[in-house]
Amino acid sequence: MCNSDGDCRPLGFLLGLPFAFLALLVSVVGLVVWIVGLLLTCICPCCLCITVIVECALELVKAPLHVMEWCTSQIPC
Repeated sequence: MCNSDGDCRPLGFLLGLPFAFLALLVSVVGLVVWIVGLLLTCICPCCLCITVIVECALELVKAPLHVMEWCTSQIPC
C-alpha cells in the first residue's frame, strides 16, 4: 500500500490483511446497524439517539480502511 508521500510498505500491507479481514466482518455488522438505523430515523426523525447510533455504524463500515492505514504506518521500512 502506497502513501501519498510515495512510500510503499508492502510488508505492512501483508501483516495488516488478517486484521483488515476481521475489520471487514465488523463493518458488515455496522452496515446492518446503519441500514436499520436509517429506517428507524425515517420512521421517527425526532429520536436523536438513533442518529448517534447511525454515525457510529458508519465508522464501523470504515473500519477496514482505518486498520490498513494503521498497520502500514507501523512498519518503518
